[in-house]
Amino acid sequence: MAVKILWYLTSPDGPYPWLEQGRWDTDYDHLKQVATTADKLGFYGSLMGTSEYETLAVAASLIPFTERLKFLVAQHPGEVQPAVLAKYAQTFDAFSKGRLLFNVVNGNDVGLASLGIHYPHDERYDYSKEYWTAFQQNYLGDKTGFDGKFVKITPRHEPPIPMATWHGPTNLKGVPLWGAGTSEKGMQHSVELLDVYLSFANTPPLLGAKFKKVAEKAAKIGRTLEYGTRLQIIVRETEQEAWDYAQSLLDKIDVDYAIAAVKRQLPPNETFESYQSADPKIQKNLELLRQGILPKAKDFEIYPNIWIGPSWFGFDFLGPASGTTLVGSAENIAARIKEYEQHGTSAFILSGFPLISEAYRVAHLLFPLLDLDHGFDIPALNVADQTKISPVPEKTVA
Repeated sequence: MAVKILWYLTSPDGPYPWLEQGRWDTDYDHLKQVATTADKLGFYGSLMGTSEYETLAVAASLIPFTERLKFLVAQHPGEVQPAVLAKYAQTFDAFSKGRLLFNVVNGNDVGLASLGIHYPHDERYDYSKEYWTAFQQNYLGDKTGFDGKFVKITPRHEPPIPMATWHGPTNLKGVPLWGAGTSEKGMQHSVELLDVYLSFANTPPLLGAKFKKVAEKAAKIGRTLEYGTRLQIIVRETEQEAWDYAQSLLDKIDVDYAIAAVKRQLPPNETFESYQSADPKIQKNLELLRQGILPKAKDFEIYPNIWIGPSWFGFDFLGPASGTTLVGSAENIAARIKEYEQHGTSAFILSGFPLISEAYRVAHLLFPLLDLDHGFDIPALNVADQTKISPVPEKTVA
């Protein structure tokens, strides 16, 4: 089984953007440069994560600067009426030759309420199912309307004049839907709706066990899904170089930063002083932190070449989550990706910072060691020496 490798595309950027002193004040030109780099290097696609800019608008603006890169656009159901989003998607796909993917984001009660969407947890998934079903029907050209509990669309009449006719679908199977859902209701929603089920990373066996559970639910209703995960990456010529770089990132933070990260992750009714981890390694790190000592980078390795150190997505001190990172040589990381693949993962959404220089490292060092399923031949890089893998000058840290 071959794998798909996607890259992250959002702002801000920088060598360690989770800290203000390591964050660049990026703009549209920088986003365009990241997109054109990922496209040129042969990444399958880019995740357009939620950010200060509206993701579908940013993705659409990058169509003329890219040729093959697919755009995985985060979208909450209800932000736009489903029929309107369907016409946006038809337009996007017509102009990009079918390069749109949607990342179905179901959000939380507070966040969705701020967008004008007011449903409790379980109803939120019922609403999402109707929303995306209505969206796909309209994208595929169904004009008969939709009569659901939450979504009601009147049949559409298209007068026989060109300006009144919708373009129609580019992808005759509909826009591929990627997304996640960990609760029982979320998993059921996923197996009924999604094409690619996503999860934050864990160790390969534990992530594989989660995917197996979802696959069994999908099989009961006659569906087969693909599976993907989200990881940071530090890849270097040697494993030692990679761990030295990980240590340099850890050195940028202090004990108070780490303690604050732990407190944000504590279960209800637990305190920094009372919490006990069932994982001996994490418990040892906690005890050091309580003594005012920040553990070393290798102390946060939870599995060979899998790290939970600081990242743009937080410092997952108590266990793997959104900031889990692959650390090692290309050979190390290729081995881990193949292990994930054996446990069912076929899509990897990666990021390393700064985004452009790390994208070059991944393409130069890692791509040749993987069997890639990108739908096109991966361009060969002609790199004379490792110091030239990034063609962009270093930016001044804001």
